[in-house]
Amino acid sequence: MTKGVSFYPLTPLTFLERSADVYPDKPAVVYGERTYSYSELRQRVNRLAGALKAAGVEKGDRVAFLVPNVPPMLEGHYGPMRLGAVLVAINIRLSPREVRHILNHSGAKVLVFDSELAPTVREALQGVEGVSTVVQVVDAAPKAEDIAGPDYEAFLDAAPEGRHFVDPESELDTIAINYTSGTTGLPKGVEYHSRGAYLNALGEVMEAGLTWRSTYLWTLPMFHCNGWCFTWGVTAMGATHVCLRRVDPVEIYRLIGERGVTHMCCAPTVLTSMYSSPAAEGQDLSGLTITTAGAPPAPQVLRTMEAMGAEVLHGYGLTETYGPHTICAIQPGWDRLSAEERALLLARQGVPFVMTAPGLRVVDEEMGDVPNDAETMGEVVMSGNNVMSGYFNNPAATDEAFRGGWFHSGDMGVRHPDGYIELRDRSKDVIISGGENISSQEVEKVIMEHPGVLEVTVVGVPDDRWGEVPKAFVTAAPGAQVSGDEIIAFTRERIAHFKAPKHVEFGELPKTATGKIQKYVLRDREWQGRERRI
Repeated sequence: MTKGVSFYPLTPLTFLERSADVYPDKPAVVYGERTYSYSELRQRVNRLAGALKAAGVEKGDRVAFLVPNVPPMLEGHYGPMRLGAVLVAINIRLSPREVRHILNHSGAKVLVFDSELAPTVREALQGVEGVSTVVQVVDAAPKAEDIAGPDYEAFLDAAPEGRHFVDPESELDTIAINYTSGTTGLPKGVEYHSRGAYLNALGEVMEAGLTWRSTYLWTLPMFHCNGWCFTWGVTAMGATHVCLRRVDPVEIYRLIGERGVTHMCCAPTVLTSMYSSPAAEGQDLSGLTITTAGAPPAPQVLRTMEAMGAEVLHGYGLTETYGPHTICAIQPGWDRLSAEERALLLARQGVPFVMTAPGLRVVDEEMGDVPNDAETMGEVVMSGNNVMSGYFNNPAATDEAFRGGWFHSGDMGVRHPDGYIELRDRSKDVIISGGENISSQEVEKVIMEHPGVLEVTVVGVPDDRWGEVPKAFVTAAPGAQVSGDEIIAFTRERIAHFKAPKHVEFGELPKTATGKIQKYVLRDREWQGRERRI
């Protein structure tokens, strides 16, 4: 459909244009002692676009950012798009090998990186041919003089005068490529189009209840699914972005109090770090709405945060769905339930977002819908505007993910009689012990009820008799004295004995940059030198 009186391609660029026109002097971005108004943010984004254009960036070119949650990373969500170019936001915790793969696979022409990450970039650039311009964001660390290229502010200052903008041709044009975590190999590039980003951003802020009065704290990495599209959604509402370079509970509480933060997003592990911090003492989070996703939260985590006064919204999705695709929509009457009953309901993954309905099913191997009995497990599949266009330069993986005309999540779940879905496991994380299927998440939720447990993950480990059995990896709560035998007995009292862990190990849990526990690291270690036969 061509542009005309009754049609204009949906693009997040219009969010910034409108907010800069409507709220020119309103704070758009706050970072430390710096504050940029919406008119200043638009000016900086235009200069970024101009500088990229002068560096040879054209429509369809890829621009990589390896930058934490500081203002240039937010600006990166708009500057390349003004030229019709594609943002590649890279996980700042990746190894040089992984960064090199992404730069080469995406064919990035420009790399913008934070100077603190110079050691990673220095090694990653060895063997990269396509990157012609390298720009450093100098913030917490001095500029790495041995890496050629300007610092970010000088790069912007050198931009030619004028308005730098390429009118969008199609709302299905790719605007971002987000690389998956690569837990089963090198990461794949997930393509987002303009229409999906626009609609998902609006859906996110509608479900979270953002308005122009809102203040949003960046506790979720912007590189992760483009910050679940809040990079665009917060701007759409004319709300204020508060940037946070590192997730630290003390700093989070300080900013909530001093900046009047009303909204934030994060994985459940961030919530755990918040309530387990000594800084949590006496905190009142009334007026704060938290959207949590990225891993199924234990009911205990939800109860604890709500007891501190926060409203917690639970979403679920994947990189391939622009972030959360579902929301555990709160029903009238839930407020009258006990904290325990309410938390059990809120721990479910729920129903489609307002902008994704009705693209959500739980299906069997023949793509038939499972019954709404809260027992029959199937795979969660999705469709809709916020499902990726495909994997960049990987048609085989795209075809496999889209088989049967739906996106296959790889997550196993059930559907309750009220229509809400609940995840039971990743298909690869289901433990099959003696022919019985065990949901590791079910076991984890039980163990999290133990007062001496701060975090837990459960994986299947080798067993000569049963093939594999559950093993719990536990991080004990600060000051707690708890034994493995106690954890096993506690679990056996609450669920079937064959589901309870046969082994318990204490220590820190490996995690991704977004707070997801890396089960595969533990599983691979336990199965090293053995073939998994189940």
